Parts: sequence; structure tokens; C-alpha cells
Amino acid sequence: MPDPPAASDVDLFQQAVDGVIPIAPTNRITPARPATQAQYQNPPKPIPAVTDNWSDHVSGKVAPTSFLRNGLNNMTLRKLRRGLWPIQAEVDLHGLTSDEARGILGNFLNQALRNNYRCINVIHGKGWRAEGGEGVLKIRVRHWLTQHPQVLAFCEAPANAGGGGAVWVLLKAGVSLPD
Repeated sequence: MPDPPAASDVDLFQQAVDGVIPIAPTNRITPARPATQAQYQNPPKPIPAVTDNWSDHVSGKVAPTSFLRNGLNNMTLRKLRRGLWPIQAEVDLHGLTSDEARGILGNFLNQALRNNYRCINVIHGKGWRAEGGEGVLKIRVRHWLTQHPQVLAFCEAPANAGGGGAVWVLLKAGVSLPD
């Protein structure tokens, strides 16, 4: 803990700021970043709802920290990490079995696509394994996301949004699913 300033320091400061007029407070607020909407030349094409044909087989005990669909620029992943796309919805899969999480994640992704959400947060938790590996749900959720055709990219959320226990997911724009 720093020592309190000496009396001479306080006097010197008072002399230095003597006669200074404070700036009047303004009634301004910092403008929020405007939400951008993509302009489509063609209306989005309906696609069939994705059936749950995700594989559970994962070759390894470490979950990927990020994913980028082939053909996309690395700048897309960088923008996702920086929070360029606002999170529009989130789902928390803590405490669920693998089968429960799989069903809820599939429904959540389809609902997000129906609502034309672009960026979502999937909270899966960090998990704990006695062998020193990562949690089963963390590994599987990230593996399932790589298999979903409408998922363009994902990255670990920053520490204040879940860190290694959550991923921010970027979805394809302009996809419409049948009701």
C-alpha cells in the first residue's frame, strides 16, 4: 500500500492548481457503435433444418480454442475476437449431460438462424477431468460446432464473458430455416 503524500507534496499540488477553472460537465453520452445490417442482392434461400447427425468422436483431449471455416479470411476470426459483432443470444449448457446439451445446442442454433442472429454465445463450462484433460462437454460442444454447416467461426470468449468456458460463434448471414 503506498504511503500517504507528505504535507509538502499536498501544498505543492495546491499551489500548482491554484486558479484553475474546472471544465463544465457536458450532457453528452458516448454514442454506441451503430448496428450494421447487411444488404442482400438476392433474398435468402430457405435451407432445410439441420438434422442432428453430429459425430461425438473426437481425436484428442484438448478442445480447439478457435475455428474458422475453410475459405474465410483470418480477419473474420480476428473481428470476432474483438467483439465486432454484438452477442445477440446465449445458451448455458452447464450441468447437462452430453445428450441433453447436444439437443439443446441444435435447437438453439436453429432458433438463432430463424431469428437471423449473426453472433451468439455458447456457455459450456470448463469442465474437470481427473486425467488432466479438459471437460467432455467443452470438447464435444466445440466439435459439434465445427460440424454445423451454418457456423462460420468461433473463438473463446474473453475472460469477462466466460473465458475458456464459453465460445462466441459467428453464424452465416441471410439464412432462413423453415418453421
